[in-house]
Amino acid sequence: MRAALAQINTTVGDVWGNVERMKGALERAVDAGADLVAFPELTVTGYPPEDLLMRPSFIQENLEGLAEFARAVPEGVVCAAGFVDLHGDLFNACAVVSGGEVLHRYHKRYLPNYGVFDENRYFREGTGSAMLDLGGPLVGVSVCEDIWYPGGPAREQALAGASVLLNISASPYHRQKGAFRERMLGVRASDYECYVVFCNLIGGQDELVFDGHSVVFDPEGRLVARAKPFEEDLLLADLHPSASLIQRLHDPRPRKENPEHDSEIIPVPTRGDRPAAPDVGTRVSPYPSEEGEVLEALVLGLRDYFRKNGFSRAVLGLSGGIDSALAAAVAVRALGPENVTGVLMPSRYTSDLSNTDAAALAKNLGVDTQTIPIGPAFDAYGEMLAGAFKGLPEDVTEENLQSRIRGNILMALSNKFGWIVLSTGNKSEMSVGYSTLYGDSAGGFAVIKDVPKNLVYRVSREVNRVEGREMIPESVLDKEPSAELREDQRDTDSLPPYEVLDPILEAYIEEDKGISEIVAAGFDEDDVRRIVGLVDRAEYKRRQAPIGIKVTGRAFGRDRRMPITNRFSERRG
Repeated sequence: MRAALAQINTTVGDVWGNVERMKGALERAVDAGADLVAFPELTVTGYPPEDLLMRPSFIQENLEGLAEFARAVPEGVVCAAGFVDLHGDLFNACAVVSGGEVLHRYHKRYLPNYGVFDENRYFREGTGSAMLDLGGPLVGVSVCEDIWYPGGPAREQALAGASVLLNISASPYHRQKGAFRERMLGVRASDYECYVVFCNLIGGQDELVFDGHSVVFDPEGRLVARAKPFEEDLLLADLHPSASLIQRLHDPRPRKENPEHDSEIIPVPTRGDRPAAPDVGTRVSPYPSEEGEVLEALVLGLRDYFRKNGFSRAVLGLSGGIDSALAAAVAVRALGPENVTGVLMPSRYTSDLSNTDAAALAKNLGVDTQTIPIGPAFDAYGEMLAGAFKGLPEDVTEENLQSRIRGNILMALSNKFGWIVLSTGNKSEMSVGYSTLYGDSAGGFAVIKDVPKNLVYRVSREVNRVEGREMIPESVLDKEPSAELREDQRDTDSLPPYEVLDPILEAYIEEDKGISEIVAAGFDEDDVRRIVGLVDRAEYKRRQAPIGIKVTGRAFGRDRRMPITNRFSERRG
């Protein structure tokens, strides 16, 4: 049996565009001799469609799109494709299609409602399980979350005789999730003594990135095929269902178990006269390092945000610091240097080295630049506010004015030329509120908002490694971080060193550990209490920041949801 995993990049709401993409992948799969073609979860609608699902017209168009795709599927080929089914209520469903007809509609049973997922808001849970009878081999069908549980449809199908477990998925990326997902799928394959065929979505959707990384495991739990990560791909794999039978004949343990539900068997007409296609062999595409996968996720997320929303050009401030350097490098890889403008906005506090570094970065990246000093505007603000501020010393107010002037300049360029402003704050800064509302936090898209500061440095070095030259100047990588909003300012004037700050933030934000647990891990109690306080007080700032790409296990926004008005505090005592 030849399986084809059509790892395609869909767009939410673009039903007919998605259907055309499906048809194109189907044609290539059929030409390659595929018997079984898998598409990702909710292929027809794109994932996640969110409140579009509350519009009857959208549901109807999705059903019409499925019917249009079904007409393109020839006899002798069976497709599994995700769509939204309407049967008294909405279901996240997988259509089994062959010979121009929808033969079966499987309804997803396990609806995730944690992290970035909100499927209980829209869908009813399905019941039962289904297997496709392809003239001998039985193929169990499930959708995404269904296979993450040790029991459920996959177990039922395996115990009922399935030799292949097919799972269509829209599993969003965060760093190192791909390796974890592979371990889980390998365990399912070896536990159930079946092939596991996992077809995942690819592409960016607002904050989310889907990394593809579709895979096939054999009945011994060995990885035998892997699609390219972070790009569209058609992965072909030859399956030998008899291997599953042989495995089971030597292992009597499953005979002691009984499935909780009977699996419905769906007969699928096959064409026995099709000539055997030559062996495609196995392809296990390499998967990048942690820094490499984060870089690829940022590039894909930014590229698709622009492409799918009709934006063409980005503008961002270049300060000579590491954050704007990485944001610019990602933008160039995603959009091309011809579609990125860097703006240098020096002040009286900007060092000569920062100006030199910003100019060198722009030259290395090949982007156009504009230089707009903020001194005249800052002086004008000083004169305008002299009466209101009379007798008061300069403080953070004057520092923030500089940041807001820069934000206004970038937004003026955006308005005049239709460019999208990329803000350049990192997760460490956003966590503790080390940013200025309507200043450096202003923009249309926050490229690295979920990248902690120490990871920013590592990913920046990865940029230079993959480019094979110094795109981000070494002097930028080596200099001490500073906002340069006053004389001799350093980030460590306001924050602990990032080597201390980032692990505390990870424990508090991503792992939900309390103060006592973090202190017990070896951190200074005063540092921990101070940082926790900063994180809690900055929630209102984060709510007003632009969206950005999720790369950590728990990102701010749709992932980590905390009330702004909130009197709970561990800081007492």
